Amino acid sequence: MHAQSPIVRRQSRQIHVGSVPVGGNAPISVQSMTNTDTLDVAATVAQIRQLQAAGADIVRVSVPDMDAAEAFGRIKREVTVPLVADIHFDYKIALRVAELGVDCLRINPGNIGKEERVRAVVSAARDNGIPIRIGVNAGSLEKDLQKKYGEPTPAALVESAMRHIDHLDRLDFPDFKVSVKASDVFMAVAAYRDLATRIEQPLHLGITEAGGLRSGTVKSSIGLGMLLMDGIGDTIRVSLAADPVEEVKVGFDMLKSLRLRSKGINFIACPSCSRQNFDVIGTMNALEERLEDIMTPLDVSVIGCVVNGPGEAKESDIGLTGGSPANLVYLDGKPASKLRNDHLVDDLERLIRDKVREKEQADQDVIARGK
Repeated sequence: MHAQSPIVRRQSRQIHVGSVPVGGNAPISVQSMTNTDTLDVAATVAQIRQLQAAGADIVRVSVPDMDAAEAFGRIKREVTVPLVADIHFDYKIALRVAELGVDCLRINPGNIGKEERVRAVVSAARDNGIPIRIGVNAGSLEKDLQKKYGEPTPAALVESAMRHIDHLDRLDFPDFKVSVKASDVFMAVAAYRDLATRIEQPLHLGITEAGGLRSGTVKSSIGLGMLLMDGIGDTIRVSLAADPVEEVKVGFDMLKSLRLRSKGINFIACPSCSRQNFDVIGTMNALEERLEDIMTPLDVSVIGCVVNGPGEAKESDIGLTGGSPANLVYLDGKPASKLRNDHLVDDLERLIRDKVREKEQADQDVIARGK
């Protein structure tokens, strides 16, 4: 029920990673990367399915050698979410996964050697309709750039990116996206802002090696938030030393907070205080765990008392306001029923799932009328 985002996004050239459009007016896609051994096909497929269930639009898989490339081919046949092959230096791996149906190649043209090798990879990408992702990282800048700048800087990141881009420009291959990642928020933000003015291609955002679940979430939210507020960014990966599923959850929460994506439930909840008439923290923990499967957009407010509760509830699809002797539930901004604390989570979950089914049916009816 909340308004559209006021953010005006940078207009970029649209590419397609499998069935997922990236750039242009497409929704900002959320991606993550597997951390299983790619040679363990079963484990990698299982993790990819977990990421997809969490909402991931795109998943990246490391392909360090030719054995991993063959495993990648088997993995690709078992999943439906678009896959990016993460490749460094060996162009033959890129050629092989292109044959095996990869949806995007993450390979830096300037790092794979002679011009004919770059030309071979670009030809394979062109022939198979595969975009390329150029990925520059402050931790692995070229030696001459390290010497020139003395240390990683935004200018060094952008110069490195432009070198790789020049290879693709010479071969008239415009279907690529670029990242210029650093673990330092200021460096990454400055590099992305600079690069955004130089090219028309979509930008893949990330604060690399951001840290653990809590600290990495904070650092990524600040860095990516600054860029997203500027309208910069077409696809994001939140890099956390945590379960990759958490990267997807944080990514969507970030986009939801800026009203840039609306997948799943947007919870509005108070921090709780002595005025609360029910256990707000316990209720929220239980609801978030139980409702992770819901992908339908829904605003749900959970407020412990009557000070802010009614105001938030009136702006939500479903709102719970603490009260005595019972808590008041609002549906579509209007008082609807009362719930006691005894089975509060169960009753609220039921109401939310009923509302989700109602919204899904309404959406289906709209589609049916349009046919």
